Amino acid sequence: MSLRLSTVILPYRRWNEGGREAWQRAEQLGFHTGYTYDHLSWRTFRDGPWFGAVPTLTGAAAVTDRLRLGTLVTSPSFRHPVTLAKELITLDDISGGRVTLGIGAGGTGFDATALGQDPWTPRERADRLAEFVPLLDRLLREDSVSYEGDYYSAHEARNIPGCVQRPRLPFAVAATGPRGLKLAARHGQAWVTTGDPKLYENGTPEQSRQALRGQIDRLGDACAAVGRDTKELDKILLTGFTPDRGHPLESLDAFVDFAGRHRELGFTELVIHWPIPDSDFAADEKVFEQIAMEAPAQLG
Repeated sequence: MSLRLSTVILPYRRWNEGGREAWQRAEQLGFHTGYTYDHLSWRTFRDGPWFGAVPTLTGAAAVTDRLRLGTLVTSPSFRHPVTLAKELITLDDISGGRVTLGIGAGGTGFDATALGQDPWTPRERADRLAEFVPLLDRLLREDSVSYEGDYYSAHEARNIPGCVQRPRLPFAVAATGPRGLKLAARHGQAWVTTGDPKLYENGTPEQSRQALRGQIDRLGDACAAVGRDTKELDKILLTGFTPDRGHPLESLDAFVDFAGRHRELGFTELVIHWPIPDSDFAADEKVFEQIAMEAPAQLG
């Protein structure tokens, strides 16, 4: 099974101060997809520069030709399906059909309260996502959509001419619980995980792989329940949040070993963070580039 290698470029640099160059270099290095986070701010970056995901990806689309582009991940925390659909159709058009939407339920970070609302409970986040994803699916497929739900509404929302990618741009659904996995099985072209967060501090790499194996098994059950073959879905691991932490980026050999073990679990795409000095994503840029250029050939 082949394994694609992608990167996630956090939107913390001004476009003319390294932002543009990172996306162009990602294409030169041969990454399959360049993703970015879709947050209003994020963790330790909250008090520093942080730019919007869709404008950033639009800029990236304008300075690249082959690199796929995407979010990891967009959530309902500050998005509405109607306006998001319009932005995605525009981005898909500008990029020539190179966009993947990573989408998930969101969490309890800064996005959860930035619009002045109280943080949603895990159940309410799941409820909203369960309504958000099918409505967004329709908005990206149909010329005109009307809908009245518990959380979202659309009244004759027009989306002509639709996506370049047909019937719509692909969804990569981030999920580990049963309701999210059901959404991935029903609406996703890919599934995304970061592993089991409970293992990050004190777990072992082997325990992490066991947890990931269990997640993939449950995804298979969710697919079977809706009559889909799990092989139809790409399986994406966003790295950096398992007990391995930054070890896979310490050397080419370390990464090839890490990637090979996760390919055996069934993953089809690994995403590594573009190095950011003095952060949780600090890494040797020369090693990072060596991994980008040489690891895919070693992994077959």
